[in-house]
Amino acid sequence: MQEVQMRADSMDVVEYNINQLRQIFPEVFTEDKIDFNKLQNILGNYTDDGEEKYRFTWKGKLNSLRLAQSPSCGTLRPCREESRNWDSTNNIYIEGDNLEVLKLLQNSYLNKIKLIYIDPPYNTGNDFVYKDDFKDNIKNYKRITGQIDGEGNATSTNKESDGRFHTNWLNMMYPRLMLARNLLKENGVIFISISDTELDNLKKICNEIFGETNFAADIIWNSTKSVTNTALISVSHTHTLVYFKDAKYYIKHREEFRLREDGSGFANPDNDPRGPWKADPFQVGGWRPNQQYEIINPKTGVVYRPNPNCSWKNDYEKFQELLADDRIVFGIGGEGGPQRKRFIYEAEERGRVTKTLWDDVETTTNGTQQVKNLFDGNIVFDNPKPVGFIKRIIELAADNDDIILDFFSGSATTAHACMQFNLENNTNCRYILIQLPEVLNPESKEDKTAFDFLCGLKKPPLLSEIGKERIRRAGDRILGANPETTPDIGFRVFKLDSSNIKKWSLDTKNLEQSLLEQIDNFVEGRSEEDALYEIILKNGLPLTIPVTEMNLNGRKVFLAGDCEIIVCLDNDITFETAADIVKLCTESENKGRIAVVFKDNGFADDSVKTNVKETLKSFGIDKFVTV
Repeated sequence: MQEVQMRADSMDVVEYNINQLRQIFPEVFTEDKIDFNKLQNILGNYTDDGEEKYRFTWKGKLNSLRLAQSPSCGTLRPCREESRNWDSTNNIYIEGDNLEVLKLLQNSYLNKIKLIYIDPPYNTGNDFVYKDDFKDNIKNYKRITGQIDGEGNATSTNKESDGRFHTNWLNMMYPRLMLARNLLKENGVIFISISDTELDNLKKICNEIFGETNFAADIIWNSTKSVTNTALISVSHTHTLVYFKDAKYYIKHREEFRLREDGSGFANPDNDPRGPWKADPFQVGGWRPNQQYEIINPKTGVVYRPNPNCSWKNDYEKFQELLADDRIVFGIGGEGGPQRKRFIYEAEERGRVTKTLWDDVETTTNGTQQVKNLFDGNIVFDNPKPVGFIKRIIELAADNDDIILDFFSGSATTAHACMQFNLENNTNCRYILIQLPEVLNPESKEDKTAFDFLCGLKKPPLLSEIGKERIRRAGDRILGANPETTPDIGFRVFKLDSSNIKKWSLDTKNLEQSLLEQIDNFVEGRSEEDALYEIILKNGLPLTIPVTEMNLNGRKVFLAGDCEIIVCLDNDITFETAADIVKLCTESENKGRIAVVFKDNGFADDSVKTNVKETLKSFGIDKFVTV
C-alpha cells in the first residue's frame, strides 16, 4: 500500500482538464504530453488556424484564466458558534472571497450542483470590484476584509475615467464563472442577473465558458413598477441570462425544465368526471395536408376550416377519437370554433413552459419590504431580490434534494427562497451561499442602517452578518407559521482562511528552529475540528457529511459518513490503534474505499507507522493518508 501525503492546496483544475482530454482523445498523448498536431488532425474542420478569427478578448484575460487554474492554499474553517443546527442541517454559509472558495469546493462538489443563481455587482462604477491578487489571494482576502491592517477596503471604485471600466469587471467575473461551470451537474443550470451595462460582455464570456449552444434565454424581469422621472427612459427591468451545462439533456427531457401548473383558468362547467379542464386551441401554425379538413359545429352547423397557412392540431382520424371521447368543445356556449379539452391532471404532469418576460412575480419593492419586516422595520440592504423571483428560478431548475449555489449571496434571499420553496413543495433542496465579509462603512448612507443594527446586536459590522441574521430570522418566521412541519432552517458556517497545515519553509540561517517548527505540523491556534474539515474538503467529501467522534482506547477518532474517511490526529499512535480502526471498518460497506488519515508525525516511531500501514492493507484498506 502506498502512503499518500495529503496535498495542502485545492484541486488542480489544469490537471483535471488534461485528464478529461485524455479520456476523450487518449491517442493525442505522447510521453504524457499533448501532440497538438495529432489533435488538430482528429478535429479536422473544427480547427481554425487563420490569423483573423472571431474572438472576445480584453487586457488581463490571460491572467484571469491563470487565476482560475491556480490552486488555492486556503481552507474553510468551521464556525459552530455562528451556525444553527450544525449536526442536522444540510445547508452551508461560507464567508470568504468567492474565487478562493470556488477553488476549494472543486474537490467535493465537482459536477454536483444542480442550480447556480448569482446576482453579481452590476458595475455602476462605485464599490464593486473584488481585487484579485494573482500571487497570494488569501493574503489579499485578509487585507480587503480588514484582517491584516486597516489600509485595505472590501471593495474599490471602478470609474469609467480610469479606462478599465469594463476590463476590471470582466477580470473579476471570468475566473469565477469558469470555476462555477465545473461544479454544475450535467443537467445543471446557471441563472445570472445583470443590468444593461455589462449584459453584452456577460453574454460573450458566458458563450465562451458555457458554449453558445447552451444559451437558453435572456429573461426580462419587470423588477420595478416605479418610474424615474429624471431619466430619459426609466429602466424598469433586469436581465437574467440562463445557460445549461448541456442543452441536449433538456431537449430530451423538456418536462424537467417547467413551472408547476397553478390551476388558474381550469374549471369543470360540464361536470366532466375527469375533473377540471381548460380549452386549448385546436389550430397550429404551418400547413400540413393530412390536417386539412372541415369541422362542423353540431349545434350551429357552421363549417370551420384552418386559417391560411395553419392546420388542425391532429389528423381527421385522431379528431374523431377526441370527439367521441368528449375532448372537443365548441366554445363556452357550444357556438364557437373547435377547441380541445386539457385536463388539470395532464397539465400538472407536463408542467408549464416559462416565458422570457416575467412581469407576474414580485419586484425589488417587495424584496425590500420582506427584509424590512424581518429586521424590525430597518432597511439593512438596498434593493434585495424578492423571495418570489428566486423561488420561480428554483421551481424551474431544481427539485427534491438538489444543491443550489449562490456565490454573490448578498442579503441571502436565495437561502430564504430555498427554505420557503421546500416548505411549499415538500422538497429538501439544499443551499451553499458564499459572501465576502465586506466591512460596512458607518459614514456611508447605504451602510449606516445595517452598521447600527449589527452594533445593536453586538455583531461585527460585516455584510455577511446581515446574511446570516436574515437566514435565522426567516427560518424562525417559517417555523413559527408552520409549527407542525420540520423544515431544515439550519446552516453550517465556514470561514475562508489559510491552511491549517504548515508549509515547509527552510530557514538556512536558523535551521534548528525550522526543524523544531515542523515537529507539530499544524498551525498554532487551530483546532482538531479545523484540521478535520480541511481533510474532509480536500478528500472530496461534502461539508455537511455527518461526523461521529469516538474514543478508541484513549485515542480520539473521527468517522465521516459510513466510515468513508477515518481521521486520527492524536500523537503516539500505536499498532493497537490500527487494530481498533480495523474492527471499526469490518462491517462497513465502504471497506474498499475507506481512507484512514493520521498526522504525519503522530506515530510513536517509523516502525509503528509501517506496521500500522501494513495492518490496514491486510484488511483491504488501501488508502493510507498522512497530513
